[in-house]
Amino acid sequence: MHRDTWTTDIEVTVLMPCLNEARTVTRCIDKAKDYFRRAGVRGEVLVADNGSDDGSVELAVAAGARVVLVDVKGYGNALRAGIEAASGRFVIMGDSDDSYDFSRLEGFVQKLREGYHLAMGNRFAGGIADGAMPWHHRYIGNPVLSGVARFLFSTEVRDFHCGLRGFDRAAILSLGLASEGMEFASEMVVKASLHQLRICEVPTTLVKDGRDRPPHLRSFRDGWRHLRFLFLHCPRWLFLYPGVALLLLGAVVQSALFVGPLVLGTVGLDVHTMLLGAAATIVGLQIVVYWVISQYVAWSNGALPYLPKFVGWMARQPLEWFLAGGAALFVTGALFSSLEALSWATAGFPAREPTQLMRHLIPSVSLLIAGAEVTLAALFLSIARLGVKQQVAQAHASTSAKARLA
Repeated sequence: MHRDTWTTDIEVTVLMPCLNEARTVTRCIDKAKDYFRRAGVRGEVLVADNGSDDGSVELAVAAGARVVLVDVKGYGNALRAGIEAASGRFVIMGDSDDSYDFSRLEGFVQKLREGYHLAMGNRFAGGIADGAMPWHHRYIGNPVLSGVARFLFSTEVRDFHCGLRGFDRAAILSLGLASEGMEFASEMVVKASLHQLRICEVPTTLVKDGRDRPPHLRSFRDGWRHLRFLFLHCPRWLFLYPGVALLLLGAVVQSALFVGPLVLGTVGLDVHTMLLGAAATIVGLQIVVYWVISQYVAWSNGALPYLPKFVGWMARQPLEWFLAGGAALFVTGALFSSLEALSWATAGFPAREPTQLMRHLIPSVSLLIAGAEVTLAALFLSIARLGVKQQVAQAHASTSAKARLA
């Protein structure tokens, strides 16, 4: 039976992912239970153990926590299993290394009671003790990644990677979080922003952890995974804007050089630059095509919550329209090439001046490739649409069958 199918009087679950934290897990549990007693909150401590072999599980049980064992390795896997197993309406999660103060959770609970779906801790606002965070995380990694995330997703969260955060359990479960590793923290904020959940920040402190071993976090590996995740969930900046910029730049260069060389001060531009412009045009078109397809695929599998109007319009159009458009580009390019060949044949196949020949052939080849690209993209998008149509048909058939049974 799924946890949501029965009611519980637990208001807050404090969730702690754990992997060999025998030195600190008991202290963290005691602090959370102390908060429950002082605040009069009906709560539970849930430890999501990810394969500890140092006695952490036994210590957590002895300290009064409920433990869920998560066999599949990964920070995200442990947290997702813990969230699903939680009994509370609200979940406050934080590492079990004693770097966060679980005895001071009133700010998170207050914001969640006010109706916020996600209350993010902000260590920069609450205070970071000496030695608690490596300098390159504090002054480079976290500010840069948080700044990129704020720019891409229009969120005000300033400490994107704070491990202490509270949230409405049902709202977060509805996001379908799927990351297995450290990028789970980014996925939660990104998808909450994309689904327009109410997000706020709560100042929190960070002290040096109580471990006697290196942390599980790997700076460059996990930093790259976070950055990769951010851009994969923002196809506009990954594909659309760079693609349109290249497409326009290439078109302008080819148009300017079609009639002849162009001199800008001491710089002369000719067919060599025109060839680069053609490459920019083709690559730009390819990137824009990737944007259309990625948006549609991400929307159809639930990775993104909305479909841009332009992509939705394209997805609804008959395949034949795009085939006709691709064919028109291809035929236009072929026609220009044929006219150039006819002119050469009429003149008796003389030796041609290469520069003038290339000035006419480069745009023709660009049109040929663009036509092929549009045609193939239309076919690919039509194949992607098949899966969505089948899902809709199956859902409709299932609904109709239930109605008949009723």
